Amino acid sequence: MREYLETLYEGYGQRFSVDQLLHEVRTEHQHLVIFENARMGRVMALDGVIQTTEADEFIYHEMLTHVPILAHGAAKRVLIIGGGDGGMLREVSKHASVEHITMVEIDGTVVDMCKEFLPRHSNGAFDDARLNLVIDDGMRFVATTQDKFDVIISDSTDPIGPGEVLFSENFYQACHRCLNPGGVLVTQNGTPFMQLDTVRNTAGRMNGLFADWHFYQAAVPTYIGGSMTFAWGATDPALRRVSLETLRQRFAASGIATRYYNPEIHLGAFALPQYVLQAIGKPGND
Repeated sequence: MREYLETLYEGYGQRFSVDQLLHEVRTEHQHLVIFENARMGRVMALDGVIQTTEADEFIYHEMLTHVPILAHGAAKRVLIIGGGDGGMLREVSKHASVEHITMVEIDGTVVDMCKEFLPRHSNGAFDDARLNLVIDDGMRFVATTQDKFDVIISDSTDPIGPGEVLFSENFYQACHRCLNPGGVLVTQNGTPFMQLDTVRNTAGRMNGLFADWHFYQAAVPTYIGGSMTFAWGATDPALRRVSLETLRQRFAASGIATRYYNPEIHLGAFALPQYVLQAIGKPGND
């Protein structure tokens, strides 16, 4: 039986038994592997780093989607940067109130392979009539588009290789430019215990750019190193302070069934450990 060893961190990692290798290819941008694992289901890795598994992807995708959309309360236009596996698109498309979804993925091969080998992730969402799928560099798109969005979700790889630019100051500035008044940007931001510098860098780049910036978190077993942080940048500070009652009303009205997200988790996710608050220069969870 083969094993897959993740190589994200030196001297520390995780291994997966490869019960069946489903696909392996070097795309124009990266090395892609999709395999079957008895515990985690189908697994995708890019350039030696686990990206998603069928078993726990719902945690990551629900938290990066429903937190900003339900906090906003009236999002019509959503932009997804990355997300080639289709999981983020699946969750966004559950919101009937969203009228237009643009998804910008740098690697068309990832989309094609995930449609074929990880069909449960997208669950038919690539056929949604509201979708405009753009195969292009996410940084280039946000720097040049004239479109505006209510919610921008950056579902990037780690800040190495093709994903590195999606953690840059230029990227955050370009996203800010693309937001409608009252809009919000959320981004995948790594596990702070192992990638605290990434969190610290993002904080420095968002500070002064967004009227309100913070991080929220969720524990996703696949992303080794503990809880994962998501960056939050809003043009309206009120979005992070929507009441539990309002969130409950919006969630009920959406009719969406979730496996991880609920309004209580939504509010609680913004409470950060002290070491993260210290790293980002905030005195408390306010």
